[in-house]
This record gives sequence, structure tokens and C-alpha cells, in this order.
Amino acid sequence: MTDQNFTSMRRTMVESQLRTNDINDPAVIRAILSIPREDHVPVERRATAYVDRPVPLGEGRALNPPLATARLLVAASVSSGQKVLLIGAATGYSAALLCAIGARVVAVESDPELAARARELLAARSQATVVEGPLEAGFADQAPYDILFVDGAIEVMPDTLVEQLKVRGRAVFARVEQGVTRLCMGVRSAGGFGSSAFADIETVVLPGFERPRDFSF
Repeated sequence: MTDQNFTSMRRTMVESQLRTNDINDPAVIRAILSIPREDHVPVERRATAYVDRPVPLGEGRALNPPLATARLLVAASVSSGQKVLLIGAATGYSAALLCAIGARVVAVESDPELAARARELLAARSQATVVEGPLEAGFADQAPYDILFVDGAIEVMPDTLVEQLKVRGRAVFARVEQGVTRLCMGVRSAGGFGSSAFADIETVVLPGFERPRDFSF
């Protein structure tokens, strides 16, 4: 596969997968067209980088399908200069997209190998910082954030992450409900946090956000 092939695949993905699902935000489309998604997957899986399904990265982790990522980006409504806490950096693809839109990004990743790859791929982007640590802990040292971008599905949203958002800050994420993953958008208020689902889309499930199970014999 050549760079020209991948550029053509990227354009086809935008036209056939994204625009047909009402992804027309100019900033999001420009960012997606500018970032080589194939660089963010294992070499042996580069040919499947633009298929609308999760791409395995190893150790039970995967890159989100393009449509899920795009829908979250549109819902986040990121403006240039805003500070984003990205949870589940993986190999840095969504961080690169957020930077291309103009955000300052703190990207948290729990897997050491994925974090190292993300640092490598984001090295030229001074507005991106990759932090290795538990996803559910976020990175309070640089809080508060304008936007919380959880790049995957979770069962519960920890208070720890909500508290790192500014009041009136937005959160986008997917919620796992009875085996279905639903994209959600929420806003932190002075009195708490509320969210609502806006689409049912296949999304990778992130570790560390499991709902406590009721004890039983």
C-alpha cells in the first residue's frame, strides 16, 4: 500500500461513512482528512485502518471505529485553544485529530506500549501531552478542562473525571448499557453532572470503568 492509496481510502471513508451519517462539520472533516489513521494501527492491520469497525491494537485494546470518533468530535464542539482531557489515548489518533482542530490536549493512557506509541506519533505536536496512568484517574494536575473526551465506552462516569471539568464544561463518551454502546454528551453544572445519549454506535469498551457488581453467593 502506498501513501496515495491511503489518501484515497481516507477520502472514501469521509464520503461513504461520515458524510452519509451527517458528519459535515468542516473542522472535523478537515482534521480527519489531514491525519493518517493508518499510522495509528499495527503495521499488519494498516489495510483495515479505514474500515468502520474497531481495529485491534493488542492487549485487549482497539482503535475506535471512524464513525464513533467522528460523532464524538462533532458532539464535543471543540474550539481552537480549548483544553481537552482525553481519556483512552491509545496510539494517539483522537489526540492528533483534536490538535488538528486547534485544541490543547492532555491524553491519558494506561497501557505503557500504547502510551509510548502515542508519544512517538504526537512528538511534533507541542499542544499535546501524553500521560501514562489509570484512565479513570484522569490528570488533575492540569485541571480544570473545557472538554472531557472519553474515547470509548464506559459503564460509569467517575466523579474524579467530572470534577476535573470546568463548570459548564462538556463531556462526550459512550455508555455501555446491557451490551449496547450509546454515545452520550453531558455538561457539568454547579450542582452536578447530567448527560443524555444521542446515538447507538459500536464503540470500543475501555478498562477501569466497570460498575461495581452486587455481591452474591
